[in-house]
Amino acid sequence: MRIAATFRFSPRARECGADGKNLAVQGDSLVMNAATGDRRLSMRSGAMMAAVLAAGLALTACQSSGPTGELATIDTAQGSEQNIASLTAVIARNPQDPEAYNVRGSAYGRGGKYNEALKDFDTAIKLRPNFYQAYANRALIYRFTGDQTQALADYNRSIQINPNYDAAYIGRGNLYRKAGDTMRAFNDFQKAIQLDTTDARAYHNRGLIYQSQGQHAFAIEDFSTAISMSPDSPEPYNGRGLSYVATNDEENAFADFNMAIKLDDRVAESWANQALIYERRGEKARAAKSYARAAQLDPNYQPAKDGLDRTRG
Repeated sequence: MRIAATFRFSPRARECGADGKNLAVQGDSLVMNAATGDRRLSMRSGAMMAAVLAAGLALTACQSSGPTGELATIDTAQGSEQNIASLTAVIARNPQDPEAYNVRGSAYGRGGKYNEALKDFDTAIKLRPNFYQAYANRALIYRFTGDQTQALADYNRSIQINPNYDAAYIGRGNLYRKAGDTMRAFNDFQKAIQLDTTDARAYHNRGLIYQSQGQHAFAIEDFSTAISMSPDSPEPYNGRGLSYVATNDEENAFADFNMAIKLDDRVAESWANQALIYERRGEKARAAKSYARAAQLDPNYQPAKDGLDRTRG
């Protein structure tokens, strides 16, 4: 069985102004073991952040110029001494098992211990040179540490070994998208979808590209597919809601933003997006309250601060 160690995005995550030194990748997961396919969606919908202009309340695009963009929470439980100790005990009993190193490397990665993760993936690959999952996992860690060149090389190697490995296409697509190489990114997400991926991230990320190009009908369709695959993730609701806003469908946008909040009320963008609808409706008091909640969750989130300036008083 393949266990996917996915990251949940933090409320501080967004496309604009992210620090590339942090754990920063749109919707990738560390595959802990080489056998199954139960993946949980972990994505960010910030490609078309709802920035409300003082005049006109227009929707504007907000794209990161660098290869990284979204911050993710660090799952300290995965990197805890107790968990690592149990995985180390497995390795002690099976020191030549590349799967064991891949699993522990994933736990280290989820715990923010990147150097340790890299060492374990290095060992896994040394023991099994064609271990394509470990190459993709190591690529993700390289992305976290800012080594995009090595990340790309590892994604390429993973795909060379297994041209049907959807997770590697999705990871590489995210790397391309963050670097501004939209065509290659789109082709990689498209390839994963053509492989009949059950990973909602492929549809979500392709939707982000459609959205950034103003093709909101296609974006809404992709976000809807992502939602059907992973209905408990708030990110595609935010993404679809923003495309609804762009097409002046406030009722559906409001429903999506409210659902995003219901699923995870710690995401600043969801509250700011809800506030956007209140503001467009002229309900300034309610808008100010939602903007304030967004600013509380992320004091540095500029759309929330701007919204508060417009709606308070």
